[in-house]
Amino acid sequence: VLACLTLAVQARGRAVTTVEGLAAPDGTPHPLQQAFIDHDALQCGYCTPGQIMSALACVAEGHAGDDEEIREYLSGNLCRCGAYPGIVAAVRDYADSARSTEG
Repeated sequence: VLACLTLAVQARGRAVTTVEGLAAPDGTPHPLQQAFIDHDALQCGYCTPGQIMSALACVAEGHAGDDEEIREYLSGNLCRCGAYPGIVAAVRDYADSARSTEG
């Protein structure tokens, strides 16, 4: 869900994962977070958490088949920093890696 459109009371009794909760307990970034770093897909900092969480759902829900599908899935996250090429590359890299570990 979009945190900016969800009242806290709507999350009562549900698990909530934030971008901070993706990293390992020792601080090692989640593979998707690392892909964002590796592909210089970082933005001003305001939008990056939303992009990462949306990208995680994009891959988990099977919507990372190609760059066009990734762009469509992430279209609800507006970026004014111009990091889209790196973001798409990071999601594609993470999705490819996730698929290779599944099979």
